[in-house]
Amino acid sequence: MDVRTCLRLIRRHWWIVLVTLMVAVGSAALITVRTPPRYVASVTFFVTTPSQGVTDAYQGGLFLQQRVKSYADLLRSDRLAQSVVAETQVGLTADDVQRRLRASTETGTVLLRATVTDTDQTRAMKVTETLAAKFVELVQKVETPAEGRAAPIKVEVVSGPRVSSSPVSPQPTRNLIVGGLVGLLLGAALAVLRGLLDVRMRDAAGLQRVTGSPLLGEIPFEAGAKAAPLIVGDAATSARAEAVRKLRTNLRFVDVHEPARAIAVTSALQGEGKTTLSCNLAIALAEAGWRVLLVDADLRRPKVADYLGLDGGVGLTDVLVGDVQVGDVVQRWGDKSLLVLPSGSAPPNPSELLGSKAMADLLLALRESADIVVIDTAPLLAVTDGVVVAVQADGALLVTQQGRTSRTQVAAAARSLHSVSVRLLGCVLNMTKVAKADAYQYEAYRIATTGKTKVPADRAPAARHGESNGVDGVTDRTQELTRLRR
Repeated sequence: MDVRTCLRLIRRHWWIVLVTLMVAVGSAALITVRTPPRYVASVTFFVTTPSQGVTDAYQGGLFLQQRVKSYADLLRSDRLAQSVVAETQVGLTADDVQRRLRASTETGTVLLRATVTDTDQTRAMKVTETLAAKFVELVQKVETPAEGRAAPIKVEVVSGPRVSSSPVSPQPTRNLIVGGLVGLLLGAALAVLRGLLDVRMRDAAGLQRVTGSPLLGEIPFEAGAKAAPLIVGDAATSARAEAVRKLRTNLRFVDVHEPARAIAVTSALQGEGKTTLSCNLAIALAEAGWRVLLVDADLRRPKVADYLGLDGGVGLTDVLVGDVQVGDVVQRWGDKSLLVLPSGSAPPNPSELLGSKAMADLLLALRESADIVVIDTAPLLAVTDGVVVAVQADGALLVTQQGRTSRTQVAAAARSLHSVSVRLLGCVLNMTKVAKADAYQYEAYRIATTGKTKVPADRAPAARHGESNGVDGVTDRTQELTRLRR
């Protein structure tokens, strides 16, 4: 995994970094507030010995440097701590004094430094003063020979005792900076880990890799699409509508040598937007002048009639069982060359009905009566209906919702189609998140173009073969379905 991948995962899961940063900084602030202030009192000792001449001074200096190391341990001794407690009467035990006391030496010198850290500034100063006096006395007693001669070593206080005027801890600025850095690093690590463990389909490249088919479109997410799913009216100029038109173009040129006239639109799971896409794709194809027939072959949970505002009580099921003729139940939608065959009544055996010879004959007849047949099918992983219909169509279009379906589920759906030799025309990543820059570019161009003068109808270019610019042409084409009644 390279740096670019890590940065992409961090950007995708930026909220994890933000939450972790806030928690870390908040924890650092809470610790800072709850930590009592601590003061440091210090005193510095100088260790010396009488000497004569340069040679004696040099040898004495080496001796004292070794001796000072022992004095550091002597400062933390029980004997000194007990004498300090007996003298000060500040409510501390010998162990308390030892825990508050630190002794240090400076390499190459005969200086010895003692520090006392306490939450009480006055007590720290008093303990340090007593410690300085008692330590000098203790060294004097220890180093004085038994014969009564003068002690060969002398300890003097050369600095202090003094206490800090402000607390040495906690340090709010340092704590917050350290907390922020720790939060950033931990948040970035968690974001990368979340990205590596996330098995949901997130990008177009992954969808192409898993399905082994080309990406024909990316349909952006729009908050208002739930209330107004169709790309008509104001939604006809939205970025979502433009994406559907791009899908229409890609779908028509996916294989110019063997164009698909009957397209099964399906998905791995329910709720990925396949029915909405089927309706909008049919509308977009009809807007381009194609004779389009939209068939609702999801006999278990049909939605096409509800989306288009049509009567779905009688439809495909009734045609397959022979109760009605297809020409009697096909309904025209709007003023476009779009005909709709609803699902009809709910059958007890949807899979058998969709896989029957009657269904195969019906699709064959519909191909001859329309330029393109768009078939909305059931999800592939839920039931076998979608595969049964896709086998009889010229190809399948696999719809996947971004961030919802896992890679394993998409791969299983693609395998179910490949296992029965279904021609997978391509895949569509639905409800994608669009970058603000891209959305702004589209809106800016849309606003600029919508203000232009429209071309008069009598000066518009003639429609290509198979297209119509008026309702009369739509009416003429729908008459072709009447022959199916015979």
